[in-house]
Amino acid sequence: MKRRTFDGIVTLVGFGLSIFLFIAAGLLNWGFSFANSAVANQLSSQSIMLPADTGNKTADVTTVTFFKENGNKLMSTGKQAQMYADHYIGFHLSAMPTYAKASAASRAASGALAAAPNDPALQAAAKGASAVLDTVFKGTTLRGTLLTAYAFWQLGQIAAISAGVALVGGLLMLILSIAGWMHLRRTPEEATI
Repeated sequence: MKRRTFDGIVTLVGFGLSIFLFIAAGLLNWGFSFANSAVANQLSSQSIMLPADTGNKTADVTTVTFFKENGNKLMSTGKQAQMYADHYIGFHLSAMPTYAKASAASRAASGALAAAPNDPALQAAAKGASAVLDTVFKGTTLRGTLLTAYAFWQLGQIAAISAGVALVGGLLMLILSIAGWMHLRRTPEEATI
């Protein structure tokens, strides 16, 4: 095979790869913008204000600092959602039974109440067990929803980094392809591989 033919093929593949990387960078940047704005809009519309303190006296310095810096601010980022879910809701839920245990206790209390519906102690126990179940359900649901928002936001952050890498890769391939094209023009016709 002639050297010029081979160099021409490699150069064209390089140009094609650089175009592919530029398109990938654009799409990844679009994905980042979409994820970032969707999470910000959805979280902001809920008007969740971050507390300045988690109530956890044993929280690490990073967590304490985060809540002090973001306290009394409207939640709008995935990182804020993750910190609130893990270090505020999660901390307070840790003092409560799991949903399965709260559900079992509520069913047991309701069953006991069904056997003696006029017993005030059983009525109070059923009401208390139902309230605990309701609180645990709402807390775990909110925590799960916020952590899903965090995961979606984090995927957007990964897309932003990937867009930058693809852009740099595309520029590098373009420069190498231009250099290959210039080298191709200087390669003698009779040269072979």
